[in-house]
Amino acid sequence: MASARSNQRKGYHHGDLKAALLDETARILRDEGEDALSLRRLAANIGVSRTAPYHHFKDKQNLLGAVAEEGFVRFNRAMQKALEQGRGRGGEQATRDYVAAYVSFAVSNSEYYDLMYGSKLWRSASLTATLLSSARGTLRAEVERIQQLQARGLVAGTLDPLRFTQVSWGMLHGISRLLIDGVYTDTASVAPICETAAAMLWQQLKR
Repeated sequence: MASARSNQRKGYHHGDLKAALLDETARILRDEGEDALSLRRLAANIGVSRTAPYHHFKDKQNLLGAVAEEGFVRFNRAMQKALEQGRGRGGEQATRDYVAAYVSFAVSNSEYYDLMYGSKLWRSASLTATLLSSARGTLRAEVERIQQLQARGLVAGTLDPLRFTQVSWGMLHGISRLLIDGVYTDTASVAPICETAAAMLWQQLKR
């Protein structure tokens, strides 16, 4: 632990404290769980004063909300990359890529995903406007993407973009949650499950 903290102190530079706090919080959540997290522990790990984290986060709940917001940033980046890589591959293959990217992000970044869609934050009185905006903006961007595909004649014009997005995300969230929670334990089944989900979604999307 001492060497890890030493490395973190060496890696911290004045001016990026907030980013360092968010990264270390995500690491603690991933490796040790939320019970191990406190702003005092965070400050010690980073190598700053006990009060330093409070310049950015008023309490632990506010910190967790900020990590969730960072999760949405990373999620959107990952999904955009999948969409860019899928261009020119055809709608059906692009749908497979999209589904695989969603599930892969959720499972590989569960420390973020748990907060992005976890009830503890969403039912909390301290839910921030910025987190709400991040989540709604992510959903809205996907609805607009479907609308743009419709305008270009690439998917069914009769499809309701909002309802499709709500249902498709519900499906992908369910798959991701079952994998994260250890209900689905056969890793060899992940690819076939994603393939089947993509085929079902494409049946609704195709003209």
